[in-house]
Amino acid sequence: MSKEYHKLDNPAWHALTETHAAFVIGNTVVKRYRPDVVAFTAYQTGNESVQDQFDQLIQQHEPFFIIGDLPQLPAHYSLLTRLACEQMVCSAHIPAPITETIIPLGEANEDEVYELINLVQPGYYKHNTRLMGDYFGIRIEGRLVAVTGERMRMDGFTEISAVVTHPDFAGRGFAKQLVAHVSNKNLEQGIIPFLHVAQSNERAIRLYQYLGFSRRRSIDFTKFCR
Repeated sequence: MSKEYHKLDNPAWHALTETHAAFVIGNTVVKRYRPDVVAFTAYQTGNESVQDQFDQLIQQHEPFFIIGDLPQLPAHYSLLTRLACEQMVCSAHIPAPITETIIPLGEANEDEVYELINLVQPGYYKHNTRLMGDYFGIRIEGRLVAVTGERMRMDGFTEISAVVTHPDFAGRGFAKQLVAHVSNKNLEQGIIPFLHVAQSNERAIRLYQYLGFSRRRSIDFTKFCR
């Protein structure tokens, strides 16, 4: 099992170079996910020609995210937002009891997954983001009320993402069970789960620590527009 944690300093780059290479647009210096999948762009750190490559991949007025350290971008790129996150990892089985029925979610559930995630965490999830990994949910009386899935994936690591519960059903432990389920699924395959959580979301950080995740580093999701 790979424990090259330095990959997580530039997760989108390593995901696009490895497990998610099928989604890549770009070259050996700058890569991006297909725009219908997720708005993440990454660059090869230490390469001085990076600045000249972005215009080849980014359309005018197109917003995109860079995760982690930033390159020197040309003057016609504007910084829109910066979300300061904690990057957390889990290396041991999570013994949380599963009391709800956890169901796999696929193409047939695309619209309801999209609507729920963007209700709680707007701006990051697109209709084809689900292609990045496996998604799971919990239904109550036929209604999808909680979701958790996999986003960036690379050799030895999978990002746990879209941990959302409809506000009407918060506080019932659904997120705890879903995160445990998806994390243990990866751990059983020899893959380390990691996640990103806003530094301001202290309640979520405490939940992840309770489940066995530990802080690895602070990392920013910075949104730009050409």
